[in-house]
Amino acid sequence: MPILFRCVLFLALVPLAALSQEKECRKVVISADSDYAPLQWYDGKHLTGASIEIATSALTTLGIPYEVRYVGPFHRVLKSAQTGEIDMISSLKDTPERREYLIYTNVALFANPIAIFVARERSFSYSGWNDLMGKKGGVTLGNQFGNGFDEFLKGNLQVEAEQKAYMNFKKLELHRIDYLITGYYSGIAYLTASGQNDKFVALKPYVSESDNFIAIAKSSPCIRHLKALNLQLDTMRREGKLKLILDKHIALLPKRAN
Repeated sequence: MPILFRCVLFLALVPLAALSQEKECRKVVISADSDYAPLQWYDGKHLTGASIEIATSALTTLGIPYEVRYVGPFHRVLKSAQTGEIDMISSLKDTPERREYLIYTNVALFANPIAIFVARERSFSYSGWNDLMGKKGGVTLGNQFGNGFDEFLKGNLQVEAEQKAYMNFKKLELHRIDYLITGYYSGIAYLTASGQNDKFVALKPYVSESDNFIAIAKSSPCIRHLKALNLQLDTMRREGKLKLILDKHIALLPKRAN
């Protein structure tokens, strides 16, 4: 084979080899909403919480290397999954928009009730979604709520978005909004940790109560582990480990306030 031809062939194969290396799943990079305790939160040094423990426990059992990475507020987490910066989001709701770039596990981790929080002194009668019409609400960027409420919100409600839930609680305190829509667990976690349970109250019924799942980016080479992950999560569910992990992190909420 002529030397020139062999050189050209070598140069042509180098990008293919590099591409093959890029497609190898060397480790699963995990991230999550950093403001959603006890499911997941950032403690100033690390992402932690029930969903992080579930994901890392499953991957450890399967012998799959991983890295838990904090990338910022939840809307950045979603963007990082779209751009390939991370492989896995350890807990979020399954929505049509997110299915464009994520594939979900078929085992739900836990139910995630969504509540309306109001200032205790400015509470109002609430029996369903229609009671929010005509009032000003707050949400956290990137949050979606499921069960048809996202569509109702877009068509009927006036809401403002902030990067973090604590910003919306401050706006509630200052009477700049009338209510905040956020996860019941995460709302209670923030109020417990900040010592503000006496200032705010969660109204019933819940806005929605749907399941949270682990999801893997469609563009990630680590998607090859999805089947094994589903089997391991199902084993953990049948053995009661998913509930035990969630209950453990719920019990830790009062300690976060100390």
